[in-house]
Amino acid sequence: MAEIRSSSSAASETEGISADEPGRIKAGLYIVATPIGNLGDITKRSLDTLKAVDVIACEDTRITGKLLNAFLIKKPMIAYHEHSASGRLPQLLQMITEGKSVALVSDAGTPLISDPGYRLVEAAAKQGLYITTLPGASAVISALTLAGLPTNRFLFMGFAPTKTKARQDWFAAEDNTAATLVYYESAKRLAGSLADAHSVLGNRQAAVCREISKKFEQTVRGDLAALSARYQTDGPPKGEVVVVVAPAAPDKTATSKFDLDTKKILEMALQHMTVKSAATFVAEITGERKKAMYQQALDISATNKLTPPD
Repeated sequence: MAEIRSSSSAASETEGISADEPGRIKAGLYIVATPIGNLGDITKRSLDTLKAVDVIACEDTRITGKLLNAFLIKKPMIAYHEHSASGRLPQLLQMITEGKSVALVSDAGTPLISDPGYRLVEAAAKQGLYITTLPGASAVISALTLAGLPTNRFLFMGFAPTKTKARQDWFAAEDNTAATLVYYESAKRLAGSLADAHSVLGNRQAAVCREISKKFEQTVRGDLAALSARYQTDGPPKGEVVVVVAPAAPDKTATSKFDLDTKKILEMALQHMTVKSAATFVAEITGERKKAMYQQALDISATNKLTPPD
């Protein structure tokens, strides 16, 4: 029969803090979620751990310093971010192997979500070092709960590309994905991002969530066309932004399951239609993007030296 432990014993072992010696913490890596806005969202377990570890690895020591000062915690901090990760990683691993405890935090929310923390976890795991996580705030999950869109299946896409073409291709890759899409966006690029999402994904329902858990928290819901128009007119909103977009319609995802040879269909259509008409026709019957079909039709026409019909 499997051993059954009391909940208090299991909890103390999971977080690495001894139940007999609360001030002691075992050597290892502690992934600690921090608030995404309201400091009151931090958990007691996270605070206990930050007080007990030997060092805190963080994205920005100034931001983490404000959090620590708010709770009267004084601990050494090491900057661990995209540009310093390769140099700091061996140093942090060495600390743990020498018996030190290291807390990994991001500027806000759960570490490893769109930051380089996973490399440290990967390396620590390969060395068989102790690793645990302290759950807490996440802008992705928080936005999903606010959006009013399906939550049973979702895809977190990270930060949107900054250039229009790259962003459109980024959306196109998920055009037929039967899951709610969630991504981070800069406020100044929000209008353009929503316009690109509209042009590629169609006029789906969406939500723009900003300043989650802060004083001026706001969620604006509507279709992509209306949201794009709103932020083009009103200008960039203030604060951190998370965009949530409804999944592809069932009929669209069903279409993608058929093995349709779009090139062959285009070649046949071009024998009777102009490039533009053929692209529109094939896009409608296959569910592919009209823009992609138009480019492919142009290529076929040029390669085969087809003469457009009158």
